[in-house]
Amino acid sequence: MICALASAICYGTASALQALAARAAEPGTGSALDPALLARALRRWPYLVGLLLDGTGFLLQIVALRTLPLYAVSSALAASLAVTAVASVRLLGTRLSRARWGAVATVCCGLTVIGFASGPAGRRAAPGALGWVLLATIVVILLSGVLLGRLPAGPRALSLGLGAGVGFGTVQIAVRLIDSPALPGLLTGPALYALLAGGATGFLFLTSAFQRGSVTTATAGMVLGETIGPALVGVVWLGDRPRPGLEWAALAGCAAAVAGSVALARFGEPSGQGAGGTTGGTRRGG
Repeated sequence: MICALASAICYGTASALQALAARAAEPGTGSALDPALLARALRRWPYLVGLLLDGTGFLLQIVALRTLPLYAVSSALAASLAVTAVASVRLLGTRLSRARWGAVATVCCGLTVIGFASGPAGRRAAPGALGWVLLATIVVILLSGVLLGRLPAGPRALSLGLGAGVGFGTVQIAVRLIDSPALPGLLTGPALYALLAGGATGFLFLTSAFQRGSVTTATAGMVLGETIGPALVGVVWLGDRPRPGLEWAALAGCAAAVAGSVALARFGEPSGQGAGGTTGGTRRGG
């Protein structure tokens, strides 16, 4: 759990740095999913430092995933939302109202309750087709990105962030599916490719969300996406279970997390910080 919380600090700080780089980079195609934007952001040092922090956080996350249920690790990572909110105030000059801070706290508290309600990690063997399902999910998410550009400014960052969370969530599941890093077995199964594709998809969606909307709202969508999906997979297919008698707490935590994310999507862009870093924007609160 200590590794999971340290990972959350790395991820939260990385998100703010990557948002700084994404907003400074000129968009390429102007579409919701913009590979050119990701390529341009990669040329800026804040994004590269963010990637280094992401790598450190991922190593810490692997340690946690090998010993804790998926939903317990994901819930601990929800703390990255609070870290991103604080870092965005310092790095991006955003100003969060009490309502937005309350929404951030609601998401974090809801997912933390899920973590405390978790039992031990399941040891059930995963279905053989699960890795291929992860790859198919990535394809669906990438195709949906074309439609997300048509959404109103309000829900766009949340939707892109949610897509990023699904991508990063597949990474968490893939880590659980990899029994051994030994070759050649690692290369013959779909889990490794789902891990790589999920990570790339997550960065593509998240960078586009940062450039076109609120950092905190996009991060809330990401946290929600990388928590709920892996939690369901862990419970249904991998044998993860809540603590006996605390099933109600897990459901209540899930409801609170969803409510907090929806509230962030409705608040609008905070005063003094537009989606592209300009004053007077009207996009979602960050």
